[in-house]
Amino acid sequence: MLKQLRNKKTAKRILIALAIIIIPAFVFWGSGSVMRSRQEGISLGKIYGKNISPLEYKDAMDAVKNIAILRFGDKLDEVKKYLNLEAQAWDRIILLQEAKRRKLNASDAEVVEFIENIPLFERKGQFDNKIYTEMLRYVLRTPARIFEEQIRQNILLQKLYKQVVDALTITPDELKEEYRRANEEVSVSYIAGLPAEFGKEIIAQEGELKDYFTKNSLSFKQPPSYNVEYLTGDSQEKITEAALRLRKNTDFNNVAKELGISAKETGLFNQIEAIPGIGWSPEISDLISKMKIGQLSSPIHMEKHYYILRLKEKKESYIPDFEKVKDKIRDSFIKEASREKAKKNIEDCLKELKTAPDFSRAAKLYGLKYGSTELFKYGSYIEGIGASDLLWAKAEKLKDNEISGVIDMPSGFYIIKLKSRVPLDEKKFSAEKEGFLEKLLEQKKEEYFSAFVTELKKKASL
Repeated sequence: MLKQLRNKKTAKRILIALAIIIIPAFVFWGSGSVMRSRQEGISLGKIYGKNISPLEYKDAMDAVKNIAILRFGDKLDEVKKYLNLEAQAWDRIILLQEAKRRKLNASDAEVVEFIENIPLFERKGQFDNKIYTEMLRYVLRTPARIFEEQIRQNILLQKLYKQVVDALTITPDELKEEYRRANEEVSVSYIAGLPAEFGKEIIAQEGELKDYFTKNSLSFKQPPSYNVEYLTGDSQEKITEAALRLRKNTDFNNVAKELGISAKETGLFNQIEAIPGIGWSPEISDLISKMKIGQLSSPIHMEKHYYILRLKEKKESYIPDFEKVKDKIRDSFIKEASREKAKKNIEDCLKELKTAPDFSRAAKLYGLKYGSTELFKYGSYIEGIGASDLLWAKAEKLKDNEISGVIDMPSGFYIIKLKSRVPLDEKKFSAEKEGFLEKLLEQKKEEYFSAFVTELKKKASL
């Protein structure tokens, strides 16, 4: 049917932005790549109570890989490590379930039109069936029927995205405020109370440390630790077969030997550490924390490897003896005491400034740092201070010669006064507001859709 429709349709010179279908797949980088069932079995996970088979997951992986090839072409190898295709595959499965729930459809004609307007399949501005066939065979390595079904799904994702975000708007006031925040520059003079500077003066006595430990013992509580044995390999088929065999043969080493895969053991580690031999994965750590001794996980895919885990040992959380964590207690005590000292000195300095507003003199009087910045924008980085967002937000509200209150930032405590300001250029705003509006609205839509998918994941019990 699709082939017949392609032959009948006249190719159109409509530039279709692949980014439209990429957004649902690529906006959630960093989300977990692990899905699983908490019940025994070989399904890779459950979504809305439905088991996800290895085949269904593979189909989703193939689809996101093809999107990546169409999007990045020869540069795919350079960016692949940043894409987290495994996470995208799971996101795709979830979003397609939602599209199905909403009864969204994509006709054969829509699929044909979409394919005909992918630039990679064109010659001299028109769809070329020979190029299409060769691209599928030699580049995507995907049968036409499967690729066309992937495109149908991509259209569903595009429709879902549109349905979720189309009602979003940007008001004129919101547009102008966001433009101002992106373009207005300020510079400030500042006094800084830096805990790191005061830490050099603090000497912790033994009695103080013991008293501090008594009052704050829970903050030194050690989290639960786990010892996990696991099978690993780069073949999904072998790991799935291992899951089946482990139902009858509980010896990891025997199963590993039979299938030619590796059997390993982590040794004790806690939930906030990287998993020995596997790496950092909050999702797997969370799974392990919920397992019982002797319980097997479902097959897990992480990066290029597959795993089956079995919890061998668990050590409950505990508060260690004073001597074992004495160095940590000292570090924590000094860090807290130096921050309190920095805060007290800058608060006293602020009182001084109210009667004698001389920044240089007041800073020296209380052992604080005095300095000034160059012009900076919201969202920039200020050398020696850090992210500018909070400082910019406080500075842009100050009047000339007005002194701020104490500003609490990760690097320390600050008092500022406005040094100079480059205000909003109204003519530039008028010239650029349409393009800025387009970008701002797209950003708002992506953020909204990202929150939408986060909620979907919660409902799907991921």
